[in-house]
Amino acid sequence: MIDGAIEPGMTPGISTMFQENMQALYSGAYTLKFMLKQRKQDPIDYPVMASEGLWDVRDGHFDITVKDNWDYTLMILQPDVITQEIFADALAQMRKKKGAQPAFARLRLETWEEGLCLQIMHLGPYDTEPATVEKMHVFASENGYTPYGKHHEIYLGNPLRADPSKLKTILRHPIKQ
Repeated sequence: MIDGAIEPGMTPGISTMFQENMQALYSGAYTLKFMLKQRKQDPIDYPVMASEGLWDVRDGHFDITVKDNWDYTLMILQPDVITQEIFADALAQMRKKKGAQPAFARLRLETWEEGLCLQIMHLGPYDTEPATVEKMHVFASENGYTPYGKHHEIYLGNPLRADPSKLKTILRHPIKQ
């Protein structure tokens, strides 16, 4: 996991910190994967999972057109075999190979559990997500649930390579009765 905030006047697509954090997250995920795949005793191979984001707003007012008040936690799921010791070894390897990048210091290995949530597949560009989120809120209201907490996205497409109209994003919201 790695935390950050979209800088004033920026969006996730042009935020320097967001790009650095995403690069550090993937660097960590691939370093861990290859450490386990190449170890002499009990090697393990596994796919690097999709990136995920938990999103919130600093001022409590969400507006899709205002992106520089967004805080986030980026995540990539890791297998249970990854320990704090293995994670520390991976960070040391990353620093040896790429230097002491500031984003590496923000990486952490942490267990996270979502709990009861609503989930829907959003198809299309990120800017059209509010309509899909509204469907989730209507469903929740009609069925006695209240969404709360951070907005959760699981990215099944690469926005740098995919046609925005073909992006697939799983949207989740924690709920309570």
